[in-house]
Amino acid sequence: MPNNYSADRQPGVLRSLDWWTICIYIALLIFGWVSVCGASYTYGDTEIFSLSSRSGMQIIWIGTSVCLGFVILMMDDRFFDTFAYIVYGLLVLLLFATIFNPHSIKGSRSWLVLGPLRLQPAEFAKFATALAIAKFMSVYGFTMKNRKHFMIACGIIFLPMLCIVGQRETGSALVYLSFFFMFYREGMPGSFLFTGVAMIIYFVVGIKYENVMLWDTPTSVGKFIVLFLVQLFSTSMIWVYLGDTKKTKRLLAYVFGITLIAVLFSEFVIPFDIVWVQLILSAGVIGYFIYNGLNSRFPHFFYISLFALGSIAFFYSADYVLNDVMQPHQRVRINVLLGLDEDLAGAGYNVHQSEIAIGSGGLRGKGFLNGTQTKLKFVPEQDTDFIFCTVGEEEGFLGSASVLVLFCCLILRLMYISERQPFKFGRVYGYCVAGIFFFHLFINVGMVLGLTPVIGIPLPFFSYGGSSLWGFTLLLFIFLRIDAGRNLIRQ
Repeated sequence: MPNNYSADRQPGVLRSLDWWTICIYIALLIFGWVSVCGASYTYGDTEIFSLSSRSGMQIIWIGTSVCLGFVILMMDDRFFDTFAYIVYGLLVLLLFATIFNPHSIKGSRSWLVLGPLRLQPAEFAKFATALAIAKFMSVYGFTMKNRKHFMIACGIIFLPMLCIVGQRETGSALVYLSFFFMFYREGMPGSFLFTGVAMIIYFVVGIKYENVMLWDTPTSVGKFIVLFLVQLFSTSMIWVYLGDTKKTKRLLAYVFGITLIAVLFSEFVIPFDIVWVQLILSAGVIGYFIYNGLNSRFPHFFYISLFALGSIAFFYSADYVLNDVMQPHQRVRINVLLGLDEDLAGAGYNVHQSEIAIGSGGLRGKGFLNGTQTKLKFVPEQDTDFIFCTVGEEEGFLGSASVLVLFCCLILRLMYISERQPFKFGRVYGYCVAGIFFFHLFINVGMVLGLTPVIGIPLPFFSYGGSSLWGFTLLLFIFLRIDAGRNLIRQ
């Protein structure tokens, strides 16, 4: 029987492969090479296939990536489950060792220089972390509701993140937050995602409007809105989690009424900082939650009070970190993103030039190798982090939209494949892969358009370089191999 199984194994794998995903992968590789060629091309250059050019070297990276994918498909799919922790441990050790790397490239110690070859372990640690988290979460008895299980799962994610931060590569570390999308699919309460979104709102609104005064009062609009949102969000949770409409309406009436009286008094009687009233009101609301929690013994009241208290603490600590802890160049980047500073010659230069390049492409673009902004090298990192501006300039809106549609098809296809997995290991890993691709796409395209922070992460299959291309190929083809083994008869 084992011999028959081995003989029939390879045809079964080929028949079970998801060829739609492979076709999308090949299409993205082709589009990616055309974009690298356009971004690295200089006028008068006729050697786009030469290994001395980036377009020529990208062909090598693409060829080796295809070979790597083929090798993965030839492996036993059970290998990834069996050795998940070992692969994860080795990659974490490599990440830790890289912190002490003597080679610094653009202020980052995340690259290993091996002669002419440069590798970034953080790109390969993604698939290792995805395998480890899938292995842990597929163990019998695991549940997201178990606090110990959830904390260990978070630890598996945060460990490589800390190592990457130690390499001064914050952007690559933030990618690991994409695993929380998978947590949500596997049963993590939606309150965690809501808390994350709320924190972003607090930070953006609070910092952007901190120095804007409310009418004729000495009240910061940013602080006023954030504190009001904290009261509104936490009060609404009584209705969401407890279904107590009466208490929700009563508390909302107090919040709106006291706030309105304070605003009118400060505007028309004696001007004063309404934020102090908001802080006292917030303390009263939190006290109300704790009091009801003690009386009713419903833990939800304590969770809501913790959310409100944590929200206020987060906002004031974020303000302190931004103004007193962050380095000046980091603070400038955030201010540029929030529209507080333009700095077109400094921190905002990259984004400004990329926006010009994309806008100049119009509907159909300027044509292959005809982009002026990219050919004249106005956009820094235009063949790596900012390569999407080359797509926009040369291929226009139609080309850019086509690339985005391809990526969306890939992510949706990965989610579809994840749902058909017979075992939890494959489903968890698949959603990890989909989350990573979504995070890279959203942040990279967003930063090129000036919608998200410039954190320096590549666009999958487009940005020049072997590490990212190999890393994404490993992520994708391991999942394809796991999926291809779903129908195999085990002996």
